[in-house]
Amino acid sequence: MKANKVTSLEIDQYSKNIKLYYLYTFLKHFIFFGGVLIPFFTVWGEIKFSEVMILQTIFTISIFLFEIPTGALADHLGRKSSMILGGITTAGGFLLYTIVPNFYLFALGEVIIALGFSLTSGADQALLYDSLKKLKQEQKSKKIFARAQTICFTSGMIAAPLGSIIAKIFGLRTIMLFTAIPIFLSVIVAANLKEPKHQSNKNKETYTQKIKSGLKYFQRNKILKEITFDYVPIAALAFFLVWVYQIILQNLNISIELFGFVHAAIFAVEIILLANLSRVEKFFGGKKKYLKFSAIICGLGFISLAFITNAAVAIVVILVIAALGLTRKTIYINYLNKHIESKIRATVLSLISMIYALTQTLSNLIFGKMVDYNLHLTLFLVGTFILAFVFLSNLKEQNLLE
Repeated sequence: MKANKVTSLEIDQYSKNIKLYYLYTFLKHFIFFGGVLIPFFTVWGEIKFSEVMILQTIFTISIFLFEIPTGALADHLGRKSSMILGGITTAGGFLLYTIVPNFYLFALGEVIIALGFSLTSGADQALLYDSLKKLKQEQKSKKIFARAQTICFTSGMIAAPLGSIIAKIFGLRTIMLFTAIPIFLSVIVAANLKEPKHQSNKNKETYTQKIKSGLKYFQRNKILKEITFDYVPIAALAFFLVWVYQIILQNLNISIELFGFVHAAIFAVEIILLANLSRVEKFFGGKKKYLKFSAIICGLGFISLAFITNAAVAIVVILVIAALGLTRKTIYINYLNKHIESKIRATVLSLISMIYALTQTLSNLIFGKMVDYNLHLTLFLVGTFILAFVFLSNLKEQNLLE
């Protein structure tokens, strides 16, 4: 029990972790290529758009394969070590893109970047939540996770237009080189984090045992499964908006120069929603009702986009779906953490991320192919599937812990 006592020095260090995590998040998501990704691949990379979609599939499948092993590695070696290794790996993947324009080299880059993302995805959230737990501030986790996500969105809003300027001045090739810089800086920030101590375990589990323990833990936890299967399908389907909204704008004859403003507006509405989440939940009548009705609105939004012919109305609907749909992942991560033990947190979170990645991959492959044949039917079906999963939900209010 003595090992569990937190000294005043450790309290200061864990409090510092929260501020450092915000800086880490800002740097990690300071991605310059957001506004010029397709030109990078099709102009400098000299590949077709269909090949770009293949690269995205390679990335998501790689995430799927890496999530559990890297989560277990984070629990086995330490979340801080995993974050440092993940940052170095991610930056290396981006640098790989700058060598020569080659599809197979790009595919290798996607695998390496996916490995880097997987090394950090469960580890960073686990370290943050365990820091709050040491401070006995778990009740603040939803607010802090939301704030971190807001910082993530703000970082993207700033980086995207800067990336366009960099690409214009220095060329498309350099955009990946510049992106690697803030990633390397995030590694330095991660190195200054304080790793929260866990209960001592004389019979420390091996890496393989850690994976098995995570799988068993998830399988036996009914509440965790209920929250996961309420979160994953709707969030994955809502994310399809990210890939399809520009096609919608093109079909409505909106000038490509305005795409960047819509992209920035999507970030903005997500920031506003997360900043006012408590008020929005009260407006809907509680946490469960908010999650239910926000999903219904997303589903109806996709269905309406199949029929809307007015550009202004379509943009408003896109922004509503973005605000309510693209923020769901952040909200659910908070609830999931409440039902996971610290010693296996990164492993279980990575398992859930793996389930999400698999669902998103299948969704993108199926509905992405359908877009080539009939955009309106695709939008209608995405909305219909979202509504179907809403009514299949078995989520309970008492399990949505603050």
